[in-house]
Amino acid sequence: MMPLIMADTGEENIIRRVGGSPDMKKHLEDMGFVAGGAVTVLNTIGGNLIVKVKESRVAVSREMAAKIMI
Repeated sequence: MMPLIMADTGEENIIRRVGGSPDMKKHLEDMGFVAGGAVTVLNTIGGNLIVKVKESRVAVSREMAAKIMI
């Protein structure tokens, strides 16, 4: 298991766990980051990630991406 920030660009991964405060977990889950779901890193811009989750493109900060374990 490793944080999403370490994932290779273009490789689909399965979310194993979402960490952080209860508010952050809820926010990430509302955006589609749930355990068992697929996530693909599309691009990295200034440390922030553009990812594909549930057929949508979403931007997440480096801090948030560090809480998503794949």
